[in-house]
Amino acid sequence: MKKDKTGLIKKLRVVLDRRTKVLLLVMLFCTIVFSCLETMGISAIMPFISMASNPDIIDSGYYKKAYDILGFGSKESFIFSFGVFLVIFYLFRGAYSLVYTYFLNKFAFDNFSKFANKLFQNYLYMPYKNIVKYNSSTIIKTVSNETLNLSFLIQNILLLFSEAFTVIIFYLLLLYVRLKMTLGLTLVMGVSVFLVIKVINKLGNAQGEKRSRSQESFLKLITASFGNFKILKLKGNEKEAIDNFSRESDNFAKSYTASYTISFAPRSIIESIGFSALLAAILYLLLRYDNPDLIIPVISMYALALYRMLPGISRMLGNYNQIIFFKKSLDIIYKDLNSYTEEYGDENIGFNDSIALQNISFSYNDKIKVIDNVSLEIKKGEKVAFTGESGRGKSTLVDLIMGIHRPSSGEIFIDGVPLTSQNIRSWRAKIGYIPQDIYLFDGTVGENVAFGTEFDEKRAIEALKTANIWDFLSEKEGLDTVVGERGTQLSGGQKQRIAIARALYGNPEILVLDEATSALDNETESKIMDEIYNISKEKTLIVIAHRLSTVEKCDRRIGL
Repeated sequence: MKKDKTGLIKKLRVVLDRRTKVLLLVMLFCTIVFSCLETMGISAIMPFISMASNPDIIDSGYYKKAYDILGFGSKESFIFSFGVFLVIFYLFRGAYSLVYTYFLNKFAFDNFSKFANKLFQNYLYMPYKNIVKYNSSTIIKTVSNETLNLSFLIQNILLLFSEAFTVIIFYLLLLYVRLKMTLGLTLVMGVSVFLVIKVINKLGNAQGEKRSRSQESFLKLITASFGNFKILKLKGNEKEAIDNFSRESDNFAKSYTASYTISFAPRSIIESIGFSALLAAILYLLLRYDNPDLIIPVISMYALALYRMLPGISRMLGNYNQIIFFKKSLDIIYKDLNSYTEEYGDENIGFNDSIALQNISFSYNDKIKVIDNVSLEIKKGEKVAFTGESGRGKSTLVDLIMGIHRPSSGEIFIDGVPLTSQNIRSWRAKIGYIPQDIYLFDGTVGENVAFGTEFDEKRAIEALKTANIWDFLSEKEGLDTVVGERGTQLSGGQKQRIAIARALYGNPEILVLDEATSALDNETESKIMDEIYNISKEKTLIVIAHRLSTVEKCDRRIGL
């Protein structure tokens, strides 16, 4: 597979909507204000200490200018007022810091919700032939976890920017105080930071890949184990499943352990090198200048600045490590948000006469044709069966008729009107579908019958009565009867009847059965098929089946 070389910033520009970009700029501005307050808070300590310890300093320099402009009558009142101002300033800075942190976290986690919704929508609008290529565990991981990681990535970008702005302000101050000494320290620190970034980049990317793979693997193991729980019990291979899960969860934990260790390591390295370089510079100044009073202000300024800068640089490297670690999440989300999705219109389409397929062909991979140049017509109210061996394209052809797949070539006409993206939503709403593999989620019968549409108690009961299962449910909790995950609280025939009720809930004009009774015994199948034929007297019925007994009452059989 060709590696995507699109840069991080460009990918962010694609995945962020216009409103989020504006909010990001607002947060960046707030970050600059936060950095300025941090810088002022640290820078203001030294002047206050200097004035408090030596009030005569007010007679010269910037102190004198401030004293005269503000019109103070005594040095004591000037120092006292400055102290009060600092107290108020620090209270304000603390309040701003709290509010800023709240909105920073709110911005990050609101983005999680936006990304999750956007991805969920994108997956739902993908063509069916594309979405079946995804593993359900992969989709769950991307929607629930990768989106959260992307929020952390954006949060770390803002934090990195905040620290960078603060460090730059202090650096410019040091350049002003002593240019050559600052450039010398810059050379030492620059080489150190460059080497640390190189290592972080390599290790962070590796751990990010490892995290994504491990998490996907153990989610697959959860799905596979509990989706085939009965088989797992029969085979008695719980230990093997536990060992596999343990291995993948350990790998996942190790990737996070390594990442957070890597994010901490720069602090120890940078601070050790930085303060060693500062001590070396101080020793140099002491050897060069005989007067300690001359170099104490310079040393104090460097000590104060580096005391704030070095932890800031360490945090920047930590933020950078987190950005690299979570970059894989951005890659995944960028790719899936740029996948092809279908756009539907709201045009209505009527069905009063026939469904006509003209020279229909279809392939999944643009190479092997599953359906090749098929033409047929189904009249309204007709009962049609598609029969033939497995793998001959029966289900695919019916999926094309339902509008789940779109033909690679040829056209489908409904009453002479071409089926297009503008009217396909209206067409699909006319179809009730009963699949071979009935999926009932862990909820009530009523919730499963409505299945994401607006719940109507009267319609649900009517559909269940028509499917001949309401009497059974009345003896239990009625619509509130819990079915269990995948319908484990029901028999095969009962699940089938709830599936029929679900298909009838929207009062469809067409009923489609895709091997819907193949898993049932002959007696149950015969009874349910009689019920379906009775239900569909006024409807068009399309049946896919292997057993000829299933389709004996159909008007026509089409062999594939």
